[in-house]
Amino acid sequence: MNPLLPERVQRNLVLASRSPRRIDILRGLEFEFKVVPADDHVENGATCDDPFERAEVRARLKAADVASRYPKATVIGADTVVIIDGQVLEKPADDSEALRFLKKLSGREHIVVTGVAVRRESDGFDISGKERTRVRFRELSDSEMLSYVSSGEGRDKAGAYAVQGLGAGLVRSIDGCFYNVVGLPVSLLFDLLKKVEPMP
Repeated sequence: MNPLLPERVQRNLVLASRSPRRIDILRGLEFEFKVVPADDHVENGATCDDPFERAEVRARLKAADVASRYPKATVIGADTVVIIDGQVLEKPADDSEALRFLKKLSGREHIVVTGVAVRRESDGFDISGKERTRVRFRELSDSEMLSYVSSGEGRDKAGAYAVQGLGAGLVRSIDGCFYNVVGLPVSLLFDLLKKVEPMP
């Protein structure tokens, strides 16, 4: 159990995501939790015209999907997007799209937005928020980008890179929450969980 939150808040936690990065973050925080991914159609069917709102909308839908099956659980949903020039870079469909993403990001600043939702169906608790972080890439050579894409690390990541892995070598600077770029902003998560049942 994490000592920064009351035990009753941490009882029966469910993560509505199969993301290994989010699982690792929660484990590192010493939370006890169950992993129950939301159905794929929930994420794939979610649309939002505002790119800065999309991640929070999806996080809420994921949490609601799992909470409907586990009504007594406190469900955490999350979704991350990469935004540059007002365009959302999703998970790349293939390596050629991943390469196009990296060429667009090379030498420039982009914004990572992660939406987080916490929901408990049994008592109607439902809250969410989002975190923004600015990330600037180094100027990348063609060979660097090809080598990184060939590593396969970015194939299931928004924006086609992982800041906590080999992708750290792509980044010049981060302005904001590092964990947000990984996929689960810890400070926002704590702020939301504290509202489930505030500390006495």
